Formats: sequence, C-alpha cells, structure tokens
Amino acid sequence: MQLAASMSNAKILIVDDHPANLLLLEKLLVISGFHNIKTTTDSRETLELYTKFKPDLLLLDFRMPYLDGFQVMEQLNSYKEDDYLPIVMITAQDDREHRLKALKTGAKDFIVKPFDHAEVIMRIRNNLEIRLLYNEVRLHNHQLEEKVQDRIKEFQELQIELIQRLVLAAEFRDSETGNHIVRMSMYTYELGKVVGLPEKECKLLLYASMMHDIGKIGIPDNILLKPGKLIPKEWEIMKTHAYKGAQILKGSSSEIIKMAEQIALTHHEKWDGSGYPQGLKGEEIPLVGRITAICDVFDALISERPYKQAWPKEMVISEMERGSGIHFDPFLVKAFFEILPIIYVIKDKYI
Repeated sequence: MQLAASMSNAKILIVDDHPANLLLLEKLLVISGFHNIKTTTDSRETLELYTKFKPDLLLLDFRMPYLDGFQVMEQLNSYKEDDYLPIVMITAQDDREHRLKALKTGAKDFIVKPFDHAEVIMRIRNNLEIRLLYNEVRLHNHQLEEKVQDRIKEFQELQIELIQRLVLAAEFRDSETGNHIVRMSMYTYELGKVVGLPEKECKLLLYASMMHDIGKIGIPDNILLKPGKLIPKEWEIMKTHAYKGAQILKGSSSEIIKMAEQIALTHHEKWDGSGYPQGLKGEEIPLVGRITAICDVFDALISERPYKQAWPKEMVISEMERGSGIHFDPFLVKAFFEILPIIYVIKDKYI
C-alpha cells in the first residue's frame, strides 16, 4: 500500500520534441494514477528541469534537435547528484547498436513507438519500483549512518571523560593543580592552530597533552612529593616518568592515546639533544612533543607552585627566549610569542 502511494506521487519528467507524443504519454500516465508530471519539447531544458524538479524517472526521446538523447544523458551524467535515476528511452528504432549505446550511456529501459499502452505503463512501474526501493535503502543507510555517528560521538565523549578522570587520579599524587593541566592543554591547542595543524589534530592535542605527566603515577611519594631539591639518584628516578607514561599509554588503537603516548615520552626532550629520556635532537622530536614542552614550561614558570612563586611575565619571556634553539624549537617559540595575548587570557581564566 505504501509503495503504491509512493508510486502515484513519483515525479516523472518527459522529454520529447513531438508535442503529440508528450500529450499521449502524459494522458496515459494520468489515467494510470500518476499526477506529478513535467514535460518539455526542448531537450536543452532537461538539465534545468532535472535540477529543479528532481524526477524519479526520465522518459527521454532518442532523436531530437539541439541535443539528442545521448547528449542529454551525457550532460546529466556529468551533473547528477543522484546515484540512481531510471532513464527510459523513447525510440522508434529497434536496432541493437542504438540500444547498446543507450545502455552504456545510462539508459535503464526502452519504450518503442508506436506505444503499446500496457507495456509502457508496466515498464514505467517496474523502473519506478526499483527507484523507490533504492530511495528506501538510501534513507535507511542515512538513518543508520546518523546512529553510527551518534554512537561515535558518545564513545568520544566517554573517552575524553575517562582521560580527564585518569589525569585527575594522577593529580592526587602530585603538587600540580588540575588547572595547570587545563591551561597547558589549551595552550597546546592554540599553538597547534597557529602553526597550521588541522583542527582535528589540534583537538587531539588538546586532550592528549593532558596526559603528558601521567607517568608520575609510578614515581614513589618520597621523590614525587619531596619539597626540596632532588639529589642526583632521586632525579634519575623522577626522569623515568616519561618512559612510565609511555608504557601506561602504549598499545592503544585510539588516536588520542597514541598521541598521548608520544607526548608522554618526548615532552622532556630538548632541541639541542640534551633532554631525556632518549636524547632526541631537533625535528627527531615529534612536533606534538615539542609543542607540549613549550606550553608545559611556560605554565610552570608563570604559575605559583607550593615550592616557588610565580615568575613575572618579563622574566618568563626572557627565559623562553634563552631556551629558543637550546631547549625549544625556535620556530615554535616565535609562534608561541605571537599568540601570547590568547595565552594570557587562558592563564587568567583558569587560575
């Protein structure tokens, strides 16, 4: 019943340079219950009618002035947004050559002049049925895709929440505040944008950088929470947090966790090769690690900690300049200075 109702509402476009053929076909269609019909005797109007009318079926004459049926199909093929438009050719020619050419060009069926009324309607109904079933499948696929995207969004939101909770768990063992993590990660997002990373990469960086120090979970309290300066042996243990963080995050199929693993392992590497744990140099250090290094150090310097006062802005800038080409990627330092007004807004907002 639903298919019958859809068929009667189907849009049919007829293109034939003979008005008598148009009149006859239109009358046949109306008698058979079709009422959504447009016609033209000028083949040059086909493309415009197609774009405005969006027909479910096209009845198209072979031989016409201006543009013949083949040329019209070629024109439609270069424009068609629709994957499946039944084109039924109207022809007085019953030879194999023209039929093969029509099929290759995009025709789905043929009606031959003079018209057999019953055959014409049957062929139109058969082609419309395929078209309407195609529409149903396309609609179902679209709805399914929307559901899939909703599930992906839910999964991503859950993943981000778990990341934030994991970071929060690490914060319980560290003297750094959660706002440091928020500020630093937002700095990395802004720096990623200004150096030309795609938005998707910047969003990954925003969340992945939150886990840069996750390895500190594995550092003993007497070292991690020591109020004074670490002795060399303790410092060597503290430095293992980079490897520990990478190990915690290793082996995930998640893009965020993969990036976080890179950052955890490399955010203490230095441009001149004097960093740890691998002693990487220059562009051997992944870009996301270099970005995080700048943002982490900047926030550590400009923020108050239990063991230090916040440095004045001028001193922080001078220290970052001194570190350019030694600790930090010079290009990234320059880019970071360009966005300092944005950085200060973030810093003041998340005190």
